Amino acid sequence: MPVVTPDKLASLQQHADDVRNICILAHVDHGKTSLTDALLATNGIISPKLAGKIRYLDSRPDEQIRGITMESSAISLYFSMMRRSAPDATPQPKEYLINLIDSPGHIDFSSEVSTASRLCDGACVLVDAVEGVCSQTVTVLRQTWVEKLKPLLVLNKIDRLVTELKMTPGEAYIHLNKLLEQVNAVLGSFFQGERMEEDLNWRERMDERVAAAAAKGTKTEDVETDAGSFQFEERDDEELYFAPEKNNVIFSSAVDGWAFTVRQFASLYEKKLGIKRNIMEKVLWGDFYLDPKTKKVLGRKHLKGRNLKPMFVQLVLDQVWAVYQATVGGDHGKGDPVLLEKITKSLNITVPPHIARARDPRLLMTTIFSSWLPLSTALLVSVVESLPSPIAAQAERLPDLLEDSPGSDQIDPKIKEAMIGFKSSKSDPVVAYVSKMVSVPESELPQNKRRGGGQLSAEEARELARRKRAEFAQAQKAENGGQSDLVTALEDVSLDNFVPEAEEKQAETEHLIGFARIYSGTLSVGDELYVLAPKFSPANPHAAPKPQKVTVTSLYMLMGRNLESLDSVPAGVVFGIGGLEGHILKSGTLCSQLEGAVNLAGVTMVGKPIVRVALEPVNPADLDKMIDGLKLLVQSDPCAEYEQFRSGEHVLLTAGELHLERCLTDLKERFARCEIQAGAPIVPYRETIVKAEEMRPPTNKELGRGVVVGVTTSKQVSITVRVRPLPQNVTEFLLKNATSIKRVYSEQKQGAEETDSNKDELEDENVVEMDEEIDKSQTLSLDELKSQLRDVLESGKGRESWKDVVDKVAAFGPRRTGPNLLIDATKDGLFPKVFLGEKLRGDAPGAGEALHASHLCDKVTYAFQLAMSQGPLCHEAVQGVGIVIEDMTVTSTEEDASARDRLGRLTGETIKTVQQAIRQGFLDWSPRLMLAMYSCEIQASTEVLGRVYDVLTRRRGRVLSEQMKEGTPFFTIQSLLPVAESFGFADEMRKRTSGAAQPQLIFAGFEVLDEDPFWVPFTEDDLEDLGELADKENVAKRYMDGVRRKKGLLVEGRGQRVAAEKQKTLKR
Repeated sequence: MPVVTPDKLASLQQHADDVRNICILAHVDHGKTSLTDALLATNGIISPKLAGKIRYLDSRPDEQIRGITMESSAISLYFSMMRRSAPDATPQPKEYLINLIDSPGHIDFSSEVSTASRLCDGACVLVDAVEGVCSQTVTVLRQTWVEKLKPLLVLNKIDRLVTELKMTPGEAYIHLNKLLEQVNAVLGSFFQGERMEEDLNWRERMDERVAAAAAKGTKTEDVETDAGSFQFEERDDEELYFAPEKNNVIFSSAVDGWAFTVRQFASLYEKKLGIKRNIMEKVLWGDFYLDPKTKKVLGRKHLKGRNLKPMFVQLVLDQVWAVYQATVGGDHGKGDPVLLEKITKSLNITVPPHIARARDPRLLMTTIFSSWLPLSTALLVSVVESLPSPIAAQAERLPDLLEDSPGSDQIDPKIKEAMIGFKSSKSDPVVAYVSKMVSVPESELPQNKRRGGGQLSAEEARELARRKRAEFAQAQKAENGGQSDLVTALEDVSLDNFVPEAEEKQAETEHLIGFARIYSGTLSVGDELYVLAPKFSPANPHAAPKPQKVTVTSLYMLMGRNLESLDSVPAGVVFGIGGLEGHILKSGTLCSQLEGAVNLAGVTMVGKPIVRVALEPVNPADLDKMIDGLKLLVQSDPCAEYEQFRSGEHVLLTAGELHLERCLTDLKERFARCEIQAGAPIVPYRETIVKAEEMRPPTNKELGRGVVVGVTTSKQVSITVRVRPLPQNVTEFLLKNATSIKRVYSEQKQGAEETDSNKDELEDENVVEMDEEIDKSQTLSLDELKSQLRDVLESGKGRESWKDVVDKVAAFGPRRTGPNLLIDATKDGLFPKVFLGEKLRGDAPGAGEALHASHLCDKVTYAFQLAMSQGPLCHEAVQGVGIVIEDMTVTSTEEDASARDRLGRLTGETIKTVQQAIRQGFLDWSPRLMLAMYSCEIQASTEVLGRVYDVLTRRRGRVLSEQMKEGTPFFTIQSLLPVAESFGFADEMRKRTSGAAQPQLIFAGFEVLDEDPFWVPFTEDDLEDLGELADKENVAKRYMDGVRRKKGLLVEGRGQRVAAEKQKTLKR
């Protein structure tokens, strides 16, 4: 097919009915980019011979080297097909524009999938026919469900069933059937979960109605008749599932360039068997059999014991298998010439002589398949017929999307109507959503590219040759690990070469382009729009940060590696937008009016980054360059974050090891352009306490374990603190409902006047504030939180000691939302209680007023927050601890100083004393470190299973389950792996298994390492077995000491190694 001009594609954007916005989603290595290649070949962008090999949309060098996609990239494709306007009309050629987004499948880049899916209306979900449903397959299916995208299932890599697993067509049919059931089971689980939630909400509403009616004194019969119109709606889930007869399942092999749907074969056999196409479609998949004598279709019960093949096997798979047998089957994989001739005659295909004589049998196979079952036809016809146009999709998707957006009831009806009704005239309000910012070098922008394919001028040719020479010399130098020869050395010091390189470095600046979708109106270059931040709410449009007005400087059509300039874009189009640099950080909404504007950015789902690395430039003079580069990187990457710690460290937060590697490459080569060295990854830990079987006796036997009486240095304040471990279920409940606790706190803060802004500033230095938007529909109210917390506290082991504690909760910590409780057990109930809505009493005493214990309450609460954010083991956050304040007394002194002066002096003393008391009480129990854990999924064949276990065991991994995939030699291993041990894990796994096992790591929370970091043998048996030095490594202490060293804290313990021959003192 000839190359389609950008002008032609731009003209197709005006016909919204003929536009399709789709994304391709799948697990890593399931064939997304190879499938996209086949579609690009139809537009003449790449050669059909290279489709599946070149991976055109993997435009980054590291994507090509690793063979995986790391960034979602978009391209616009032209497709023409014959359509009938009416059943009896003659077919007319109809042109379509398909905006396609190829997304990554690796878990580290799942945020790219979120950004891609928000811009689209439909999705092609690929599943590998051999590997089946994997972890990311479930994730992307959930993404389509949440975003309400219409999915299309592509069962890819069917060629592996023939060539690798050597299945017969009958076995392959059973395998594909099971695979389809697995995918549908995932969708069914989503539907079931949603229905259960709806059912619960319906019951609650009915109960409210009955209760309201009872309060009014209405008869129950009247309520029931009134509820007749309020029946629980039963919803049919049949439309959700994938079924080949519905034409939403495509069978394909992207690498061999073929694909088909049941509809295609139904039309092929329509005349031959004399069965109508619509009937044939329904019986071609499933338990239907063709009677060879009568040519009638039979169900299973009419077989009468005859051994017939299902129609799908007989009419479809047998034919596909025959082509493989004829081309790459037979002896020595040379094929069967007799069968091949028979196939080419029956399909009426002429094979060019040079291909027939070619030594590579695969070339012959791809030629036959591309003539008989071209992949692009099957896929694009299904996309056009099964997936909705922007007009239909917006009418279906947007009402729910707008309802979930912040301040939905305040949105201007005109904007709502324009978005749902798909109004695209110049007078209608413009609403666009920018899902991410893409960094593009200046030379890649359309205005800076050479136009036309004419000859290079002499100057340009010389410049190109010089660049090529420099690149080649650099590559050779890297290969040889130094200077390759004298010529290269002289070239390197040549001034002629040096100056342009410096100029080039200065000139090659990066520009940020918004990756966006327009929902209503028409956007042109020069238009002015408001940029709405993710926290914007139409209820309070002028709240800080105030929305900024920007002018659109350029509009682009996204063509994979290239951009094409546009003058205007109508509603329903995926496009690139310039002029947003410095106004949008990662994502945002663009709107032509501020009052009643809609915020679409408040509903994105992006995974949080957890791998933290401290960066520093090799040359200290490049520090400013690095900081600027980091800011650019954060804007252009949806998941990367940058923080500057109080210690002066510049820390980059990424989603995983591979994501970190990509960020560092971008930083060195594009954004900062200086040498940067990364420190060891900073792994998060948590600290907690447990009641162990063997513990040292309590410090104070009279008061009991964990009780400490703290007295300030001036002996004026005495505080009794009891530290206790919280039950496991309470900790889990508090972690799960952190946003509900934050909502309670923010509501109380709004109601009360801010008393002491200095304390907030101090606290903000210690913690990173939670910046997620509090969505009231998804959080618990104060009463619900209180009743549910009471239930979990008063159930389970040791519930007697937690009875009636809920009414005494004075604070949560750290960050006022964490999984630790401050409980007020003083006689007078000095502290304000969270669930009683009391305000914090931190006022200074009046002129003649004596100093009272209640004046120090806010100081104690602040000390609790500090102690919880920096635990005693290695200054990491504490989890699952209850701090009970049993008594607090203030003794008067003989001094003449006023109470107000004394309070100022006692503030620091009280905070320090409470912190120390909590620390001592904490260490009175058996302290534990909690390790951040990855959930690790590995697919491996039986040959490498032993090596997989070997690598896992060496890195302190724990296998949870091992399942064999039916019909394949593959095992799926589910395990847990500490994040601290995960660096280099994927590389080691690939090396040890020769690339046969690929781990997928997903953050799975924190888990207690059941080992006391301070444990030393103290019982007689232990001393006898292990000796005084305990000849066994204490893993918890190793982790703890590592973090303490990193933070510059004192590392206790012997710094010496004892051996039989010599003693060597090691550096601390």
